[in-house]
Amino acid sequence: MEVFLYLIILLFAFLGTPIFIVMALGTAVAFYFAQIDLSAMAIEIYRLASAPTILTIPLFTLAGYIMAQSNSPKRLVTLANASLGWLPGGVSVVSLIICAFFTAFTGASGVTIIALGGLLLPMLIQQGQTEKFSLGLITTSGSLGLLFAPSLPLILYGIVAKVSIEKLFIAGIIPGTLLIIVLSIYSIYKNDSKTRVQFNSKNLVEGIYQARYELPIPFIVLGGIYSGLITPTEASVLTVFYVILIECFLYRDLDLIKDIPSIAKESMSLVGAILIILCCALALTNYLVDEEIPMQMLAFIKEHVSNKYVFLILLNIFLLGVGAVMDIFSAIVVVVPLILPIAADFGIDPIHLAIIFLTNLEIGYITPPIGINLFISSFRFDRSVIELYKSTFPFLILLIFALLLITFIPELSLFLLG
Repeated sequence: MEVFLYLIILLFAFLGTPIFIVMALGTAVAFYFAQIDLSAMAIEIYRLASAPTILTIPLFTLAGYIMAQSNSPKRLVTLANASLGWLPGGVSVVSLIICAFFTAFTGASGVTIIALGGLLLPMLIQQGQTEKFSLGLITTSGSLGLLFAPSLPLILYGIVAKVSIEKLFIAGIIPGTLLIIVLSIYSIYKNDSKTRVQFNSKNLVEGIYQARYELPIPFIVLGGIYSGLITPTEASVLTVFYVILIECFLYRDLDLIKDIPSIAKESMSLVGAILIILCCALALTNYLVDEEIPMQMLAFIKEHVSNKYVFLILLNIFLLGVGAVMDIFSAIVVVVPLILPIAADFGIDPIHLAIIFLTNLEIGYITPPIGINLFISSFRFDRSVIELYKSTFPFLILLIFALLLITFIPELSLFLLG
């Protein structure tokens, strides 16, 4: 009977049933046959809601959506182009940096591709890049900022794994920068433009002036947290307040009464979906922990794998597969508690493990067959998914190369932590 019910739930999943319903049904069946009171699921929802840092998820998401709906993308692209556009492939580098900035706030939800794609694609093509390269760059960049604060996956990982969110913010700086540098070098190498934008100090000054109110945002978030003056939760509140202030009253791109409520509704739809998934996934995770599944996995792995580096290779292969078929928020809640004790047994630092995990899931967004960014770009640019597979393949290989560096050189993640 139990197997039959699981098969029905699996069928629902293949038919496109929302993931949170599949998880909830699977957990309910598991609890029923394990004779665990279903109230345990409600307890998990309460435990998640009472976590102090959970407020950062909706607030930082709202800030990112407000900026994406305003003229901030245009101002930041203008500034970045004035700063770096004179480089060979400078427009491509500009695209990587701007997309990473917005992804850090919107959590690789596809907003970056939707909001910036229409702006960046014609600009890249105008500068001489091929459409294939441009599509691959923008699709890849849609998840490029996940390792930078205040990325939602970083925050969620800290909550689930019970590690310092502040340390995760610091640990992600060098690996995240490495990903941008690797893709920037490739972009410069692939530069097909015969003409280069001349550096103009007046354009740079004008770009700085236009983006004068956006420029302090990283210092508000990172400076406030790292100085110890404010917590991540307080930083998220301050960021939303500041973004509303500049977009509605200083730049006047948006109307506080007409625009902000609809933007808040849109962003909270995403947050609501994330929180529902988390609640259902947490209950499932706790069931797996109670049934000692991680310990059984550890015993099995120790029996067959004794080398730390072999384990890291297998872990990357496993996580790339997870990232390609599972959304990042579900993956964090379900998979992290399973691999934490195994990684600890191999002596892997929990902060280093977090960066390895999130880098894999970041790459999963463009990993065939069902990396979500591939489908978002397919919809946004009206191109076939097969075409997107081909466009992103070189970027996928480069990101995997960077992943190997991050995996086997832990100092990249731990250096700034001392």
